[in-house]
Amino acid sequence: MSNMETHKKLTIGLFGFGVVGEGLYKVLHQTPSLNANIKKVCIKNPGKKRNAPAELFTTSREEILSDPEINVVVEVINESEPAFEIVSTAIKNGKAVVSASKKMIAEHLTEILDLQKTYEQPFLYESAACASIPVIRNLEEYYDNDLLHSMRAIVNGSTNFILTKMFEDKLDFKQALILAQQLGFAEVDPSLDVEGYDAVNKWTFLLTHAYGIIEKPSNIVFTGIQNIQAGDAGVAKEKNFQIKLVAQAKKLNNGKVAAFVLPQFVTAEEPLSFVKNEFNGVVIESGFADKQFFYGKGAGSFPTASAVLSDISALRYHYRYEYKKLYHHTPNKLTDEFFIRVYVSFDDWKYVPRDKFEWIEEWHAEQDRKYLIGVLPFSSLRESNWWRENNTSLILSPDPIIEDIEIRKLKKMSLELAGILD
Repeated sequence: MSNMETHKKLTIGLFGFGVVGEGLYKVLHQTPSLNANIKKVCIKNPGKKRNAPAELFTTSREEILSDPEINVVVEVINESEPAFEIVSTAIKNGKAVVSASKKMIAEHLTEILDLQKTYEQPFLYESAACASIPVIRNLEEYYDNDLLHSMRAIVNGSTNFILTKMFEDKLDFKQALILAQQLGFAEVDPSLDVEGYDAVNKWTFLLTHAYGIIEKPSNIVFTGIQNIQAGDAGVAKEKNFQIKLVAQAKKLNNGKVAAFVLPQFVTAEEPLSFVKNEFNGVVIESGFADKQFFYGKGAGSFPTASAVLSDISALRYHYRYEYKKLYHHTPNKLTDEFFIRVYVSFDDWKYVPRDKFEWIEEWHAEQDRKYLIGVLPFSSLRESNWWRENNTSLILSPDPIIEDIEIRKLKKMSLELAGILD
């Protein structure tokens, strides 16, 4: 194969010219060696002033989707359904696609997999996971299914920024959120970030690349940081912990995978404790490589555009995801059959179903705000929402997952101990 055939010339149709779209436009201008140019940009609002020549822009999707010269569609718009229409039409029209729309990918993963198979077109979306961190490519190329023990990550820069400010500057939640909005790290409607939706969307397709698991985001147990109180940060400080919103997946002894996105206490030695402000971090544990830690900016114009650029660059070499864990291995399955150690703070005992706990290790009832630390079956979090309601705050312990076998041992020990004490 000649050098010319290996390096495909890329003619790009871009959808969206917000923070990421404009970032990509600037970055492409600074990397002429890439042999990629933007032919047209589709935008919604033609009246808006933009830092690019007027003839570049169009409001017609068709102008890009049916142009035979355009062989790559880059889609960085906010709305999920229009993004899916653009992606599916582009793939059907024989175009490679690069996307940053995590909600769309999470909600339409099954259809997107089918489209890639049917039309044999690549669909790349590194920027949708952790912006500047190349986590998808690493999971695809580097980690074998059987050797991947666990993956823990901070995948949302806005919530991490808010938690950092609550901790380091002693701001309360509302003050920290306003600051995040002023600096452009949180949206005007911050609920997608703050309530954990953005993180669980990303976790949905990261689980596919890590374990071959295909699930709807609604089937993964998650919450955000909306109920975390200044008092919780105080308890964390006393114990020399920090609080992070952690997306986690771990292969259990029964061969199935535990996965969730929940706030968690993180010890000072843990790599994720170094991830502050709008940064993201991913810790991967595998059979022989032990722990690997990826760290980088998880939000902002250039970090996200750099990942889009990396995907565009990979298309020159005809790169595509092979979904090895899904197609070349036996895909793993999610399970709820394990226990979890939690800290729960609340205003009134009546909101806490104490009968659901296997045991309670600590309780503190002297202040206005009470808290306990105890062990629950994980399935009980799916069964009811008490832990999200009535101003209740649930935070996982540093190493929260306890398997059935460990529970049986602990129970046996406590019974034996009770026998001795009798």
